[in-house]
Amino acid sequence: MTPTLADIQAAPTPASRWVLEQDCQESGLDEGTVRAAMLGRIREMRGSIERGLQTDAPSITGMVGWNARGLHEAPDVLQSPLLKRVQAYAMAVNEENARMGRIVAAPTAGSAGTIPGALLGVADHLGLPDEALVMPMVLAAGIGQAISRQMFISGAAGGCQAEIGSSAAMAAAAVTELLGGSSRACVHAATMALMNTIGLVCDPVGGFVEVPCVSRNAFFAVHAVSAAQLALAHLESFIPPDEVVTAMAQVGRMMPLELRETAEGGLAQTPTGLAVTERMGR
Repeated sequence: MTPTLADIQAAPTPASRWVLEQDCQESGLDEGTVRAAMLGRIREMRGSIERGLQTDAPSITGMVGWNARGLHEAPDVLQSPLLKRVQAYAMAVNEENARMGRIVAAPTAGSAGTIPGALLGVADHLGLPDEALVMPMVLAAGIGQAISRQMFISGAAGGCQAEIGSSAAMAAAAVTELLGGSSRACVHAATMALMNTIGLVCDPVGGFVEVPCVSRNAFFAVHAVSAAQLALAHLESFIPPDEVVTAMAQVGRMMPLELRETAEGGLAQTPTGLAVTERMGR
């Protein structure tokens, strides 16, 4: 049975240990195999970050491609290296996706930058090795599975809240565990990240996963880190975790089709957005 957020919240600390045991029981895989697979995904994420930061080659449409490298190499005017790193990492992954490069969908391609931006960004800021990220990533997968039990995770089904909201929740829980948070803190970090994305529409310009998707991942990677910080300070969601997921699912069902990845509303229908659509022959 797929666990709920309440199940994960009630699990012994660390939550990832409980998620791993449940996964092994259901899949029949041993823990070593699951850990090795997760480490492989982490290394794939790192590869997409590195490639994204080393190039400013444009995407297929020419709308993005230089943002990650530009930010990474720009002066840190706010003197906030963690913020800058998290944003650059997230955009690097999504610009790689826009170039048709290799990425890890987490949980989707459109939201692929949020988890590596937040988790690898924090880890690199603290000087932690990739091996330290394996169990937080296991927990992120468990959070994503629990969310998908109650709602959709595609923009076409429930708006961008379903994609970026889920990825932000997964990232928030992972960062919280990485920093020593309890199972309860991890789930409430995920919940706070999720609840503050409710209502976010999916309005890709020209129908491409580029604008506003690339910058949106940068913003919500920071959002995930903020949620982790709140949870580690013992702040919690007033609305119980699984009720938040249910509320988001209800909002997704209420969204008009124009705001669910059809490029028929929002930014996609601005004059500039329509010009891109015409130029690309869509």
